[in-house]
Amino acid sequence: MVLLSLLLIAAITLIVIGAAVDGMLYLASVGTLLLVAGVLCLAVRSVLHRRRPAH
Repeated sequence: MVLLSLLLIAAITLIVIGAAVDGMLYLASVGTLLLVAGVLCLAVRSVLHRRRPAH
């Protein structure tokens, strides 16, 4: 869960820096891809966690 949190923080940071600094649009693109990857990982974890049988 810590890795996922760090991934999301890094993505948001890259998006902000890429949007703020002129000529760094590629950082915003990379940040967006990381954000999408983090959200997908979170969705997959929640679906897999829900499907486990209760003991």
